Amino acid sequence: MTRLSGQSPSRRAVPSSLAVAIAAALVCAAGRLPAEQPAAAAPPDATVRDRLWIFTVLAGGDDDSLELGGIRGGSRMTPAEGAFWLGVPNLLLIRSHETPALPGGQRWRAKTAFEQYAISFQPLQRVIWSVVGSGGKGGMNELSPALELARKYPNFTGIYLDDFIIDAKKQADGRVVGRPALGPDEIARAKEQMRAVGRPMQTWVTLYTHEINPSRTIASPAFRGCEPPLAGFLSLFDVLTLWTWNSDELPCLKENLAALEKIAPKGARIALGLYIWDFHNRKPIPVELMEHQCKLGLEWLRDGRIHDMIFLANTVLDVGLPSAEFSRQWIQKVGDERLNRQP
Repeated sequence: MTRLSGQSPSRRAVPSSLAVAIAAALVCAAGRLPAEQPAAAAPPDATVRDRLWIFTVLAGGDDDSLELGGIRGGSRMTPAEGAFWLGVPNLLLIRSHETPALPGGQRWRAKTAFEQYAISFQPLQRVIWSVVGSGGKGGMNELSPALELARKYPNFTGIYLDDFIIDAKKQADGRVVGRPALGPDEIARAKEQMRAVGRPMQTWVTLYTHEINPSRTIASPAFRGCEPPLAGFLSLFDVLTLWTWNSDELPCLKENLAALEKIAPKGARIALGLYIWDFHNRKPIPVELMEHQCKLGLEWLRDGRIHDMIFLANTVLDVGLPSAEFSRQWIQKVGDERLNRQP
């Protein structure tokens, strides 16, 4: 998720909160699947918590944005700590600022940086690892080390393509058009290589509202098209994640989900991305808008319109944002509700 500066994305007692978090972590550990079983999807009869994820990058990876928004001192929360604090069992790890370092040249170490991150994720239910990371950086050269992790760690269930439309440029007719970070042929080739893991693996992609809905009324960021058109190859993805970069647009979330549903292939899974910090406006998401997107997300989980919800990110959870504490308490409140619909 592009978070780089200047780019266009009643209080409970401490012992009670800690007990809930520890219990959630134990549930996550108990729910891990052995290597010989498919690990790519939540069970059909799942709880809300089973469908919740945290989007993560290196600790402190968004300190520049926080500083520009007046939040000084930065964050030290790691990806695994973020999952523990929120009480969610699933995690997306997105490479950002070249971290974790690619394994090449690290074979002298007891464990590479990739493996050290993966080890910290072992208690979790499901982990998705980026091949295209923050800012659209990465590519096919990152697929092999990601799949090597998947072969070693059975809770690794897929790859993530973040900030998928890159190199956007204004055209002579005024349209802004970019290209995919991985072309359709490359995605198809990646999916074929993922078969070698020996169990179901998924491909997730970031889609912003300003990339899928040309009818938006919010002027910033401007609509960004793609060549070739996204709708022509969305069938190559297993999970489409929907993100609202500018929190001023969150009141239009219903319309934007409908726009994605209109172009999504039949049977595609949709995941709703929820920012806790507004990187566009450099401020916390107002609690009333945090509540709005959580309420809609829960309604859509119950109705089967979305399959997952993703909270972003570990890097803004330990700096005192009211939207972060709201998210944690909301998860505690609704996490154990059962979802009986077939995914």
